[in-house]
Amino acid sequence: MTDGPAMQAYYGRDLERDRLATGVGRVELIRTIEVVGRTLPEPPATVADIGGGPGRYTDWLVAAGYSVIHRDVVAHHVEQVLDRHGRGVDAVVDAAVGDAMALDLDDGSVDAVLLLGPLYHLATRADRLTALGEAVRVARPGGVVYAAAISRWAVRLHGIVVSGLHREFPAVLDTIDELERTGRIEPVTDGGFSGYAHTPDQLREELEAAGLVIESLVALEGLSFAFDDVDERLDDPDERAVLLEALRTLESVPDLMGLGIHLLATARPT
Repeated sequence: MTDGPAMQAYYGRDLERDRLATGVGRVELIRTIEVVGRTLPEPPATVADIGGGPGRYTDWLVAAGYSVIHRDVVAHHVEQVLDRHGRGVDAVVDAAVGDAMALDLDDGSVDAVLLLGPLYHLATRADRLTALGEAVRVARPGGVVYAAAISRWAVRLHGIVVSGLHREFPAVLDTIDELERTGRIEPVTDGGFSGYAHTPDQLREELEAAGLVIESLVALEGLSFAFDDVDERLDDPDERAVLLEALRTLESVPDLMGLGIHLLATARPT
């Protein structure tokens, strides 16, 4: 299941509401919209935002004219979407609590599926293939599936080296080798993040095993997680252009794929 107690405890802290508004989260948002926008069907296509959290990508899709279905296992995330987009007959978005492994959507009912969070929280390959299979099932023929994953080395590079997680939680240094061997991210404190981290090759293999043909697999943030002035760079038009162009240019270089925090695949059902 995607709604384990550790995951619910973490998201119960409501850190996700504003995570994409500043710093490297802002880069993640900009780059995800950019990459998805390259192949997303034209509005008013129907897009399922599965594991959509507080709905930041749902907001973008609604503003762009799409018909949006939002599902998340965290109830207060769904409430935030309902608060912004209405309820009942006044609802702009079809938002409800739902599990990526057992979607309440008909076969072939959507033009695109965003799976930008569920793979982070499915610890076994079988469960991840189930979630990917559900995305394949609900996508129409010719539809597109976007699947994001955490990079296997994100905790060491972003969490420890840059953010200094080990200073507050020294135990992370004792577990990092096991994490990089297995992909399992265990919380280092009550309410801490738990999840799963992929290697690029592993993500490719799982997508293909689920019946998807990969059109692209990119690194989203690259080295930008290491910059303490990333907001200033994004606010300056010239610096923003330099940063984003570098990320685009290097996004698919095999030797650099695992460097950043997130991977994003664009794929279509076979």
